[in-house]
Parts: sequence; structure tokens; C-alpha cells
Amino acid sequence: MPATPAWPPKSAPRLFVPGPLAEGAHCALDGQQAYYLARVMRVAPGDAVVLCDDATGEWAARVASAGKRDVVLDVVERLRPREDVPDFWLCPALLKKDRFDTVLEKAAELGVARIQPVLTRRCVADKLNPERARTILTEAAEQCARTALPELAEPMKLDRLLREWPEDRTLFFADELGGEPAAASVAATKGPAALLVGPEGGFDDAEREAIRAMPTARPITLGPRILRGETAAIAATALWMGIAGDW
Repeated sequence: MPATPAWPPKSAPRLFVPGPLAEGAHCALDGQQAYYLARVMRVAPGDAVVLCDDATGEWAARVASAGKRDVVLDVVERLRPREDVPDFWLCPALLKKDRFDTVLEKAAELGVARIQPVLTRRCVADKLNPERARTILTEAAEQCARTALPELAEPMKLDRLLREWPEDRTLFFADELGGEPAAASVAATKGPAALLVGPEGGFDDAEREAIRAMPTARPITLGPRILRGETAAIAATALWMGIAGDW
């Protein structure tokens, strides 16, 4: 006798939708999400879709109707609760658009709780499109089966970031001029943490002095090679997740 296929199948589309979701609820989608389901994935009534609301967790839903402009889903059952997210913030200096897109995408995949873009004196970019950034974060979270979205803050100047920094959160400072080996520093530090990474041209002397003067700052080195801003942000985040996060 053949085995009963798993439901929902692993191939079912995944989407973040406004919540809260609940068993028996109806979820009506339009716009890009409806287009994706109806035209790209070609769902039909009865097909499975996995939904997340960034609040209650992950839910299995069944397509009730699929039109050209809207798709209606019936929420069937909760598959798992919203994940516990490690208390880790990524504070990357703004980079050129394509490179910062990479930082956003990989930060979502790696499990970052909050992203605080930073404006420094040597930043080439000075603006961030929040709608585009949230789309990148959402699509990355959908693709890697996260049940939580990273919080995205508005870009903030470095001096204000330092002035308003919470006293209970360690700030790992990726300093291209050197510091404590990153792995050893992370392993020796407990509690809420964040990572500050500079722009293409690095931090200037005054910025570096101000950061190092903070009681919560921990200057770290990421090795003997000079890394691009996006590489440093991704590599150091992965290192923290491997040592102190949820890997």
C-alpha cells in the first residue's frame, strides 16, 4: 500500500502575510502575492500554501479560489510557532545598492533579529528604500523557511547611534586596524549583542576613537585580509551565530 503523501508538501509555496493567522481563518491575497501564486506557481483550488504572519508562526493553508487578480486561502492548521530569534543586531554602514541588498538578504537568512543601517562619513550611499529593503528581507525569509522577519530600522547617523546605544548590549566593532580575534571575543561575551561594520572606505580616525571610547564596545579583527563591507557583515554574523546564536 503506497504511503500517504506528506501535507503540506515541501514544494508548497511559502508567503509572509498580514496576521494574525488562526485555524479556520480566510486569507485573501491580491497584488504581487496573488500574481505569484496564480501566474507563477499556478495554484488551483485544493493546493497547499504555507503562510507565516511574523507573530503566531507557520500555518498550512488550502487554496479556496484562484483568480487572475486575487487568491483566497483557507487556513487549516498551525505547523510550528514563531521561532525564537537570537538577540543579535546587525549595524552595517550603508553600501552601494547591490552590495547592501546582499547584506539584507544574508542577514535574514542567518537569523538576525534587527538591522540598523548606519550612516558614516565615508558612506557612498546615504539613502535606503525601505519598501525595497523589506521586500528583500521577506523574500529571503520565505526562501530559507524562517517564521520571523528581521526588524528593519531607519538609517541612523553614527554619532546618534553611539549616543543612544543601550548600556546592556555589547557592540562588536569590526575594526580594520585590528582588535581582539573575533571568535575569542564572541565566546567570552554573554547577553544581547550587536555588530558594527563600516562602509567601503572604512571608518575615519574620529569615528574609530568615538566607537572605542564606548564602555560596551569590543573592537574585533576578522583576520589578516581586508574584507569588503558586505563580506565583513556576513562573515562576522555567521561567526556570532555559530558561537553564541542558534546554530
